[in-house]
Amino acid sequence: MSSVFTKIINGELPGRFIYRDEDVVAFLSINPVTYGHTLVIPVEEVDKWTDLKPETWLALNELSQDIGRAIIEVFDAERAAYLIAGFEVPHTHIHVFPANDMSGYNLSAAIPADQTDPEKMDEAAAKLREALGTDENGFPN
Repeated sequence: MSSVFTKIINGELPGRFIYRDEDVVAFLSINPVTYGHTLVIPVEEVDKWTDLKPETWLALNELSQDIGRAIIEVFDAERAAYLIAGFEVPHTHIHVFPANDMSGYNLSAAIPADQTDPEKMDEAAAKLREALGTDENGFPN
């Protein structure tokens, strides 16, 4: 059975993509700790990050770093937070989000999906895509 992330990658569920290529994708979290909270995910469905192929791990981290730089710029954040938790969806994913303190590291305090502002989510996605040079589907221009 496909993970919810695989369903988003395959277009079976909606997602606000920031970046995508044949190996890795990034889209906004539907439960953000703050607007701009992005999930960086391998296309291949691998549960634990420790089981990833080294080249996939490298691609995930290179993309996370690029997104982190964009987050700092776009959201005027002191830092870009990076977190691997992995308990909520059995598909490796890295959380990257704007951070000015440690509060965002408590994922249980995230904004529930039904309480996010769709306009702010769309705006965050558009700003990050512009900073990364990707189109509305996340593909590099």
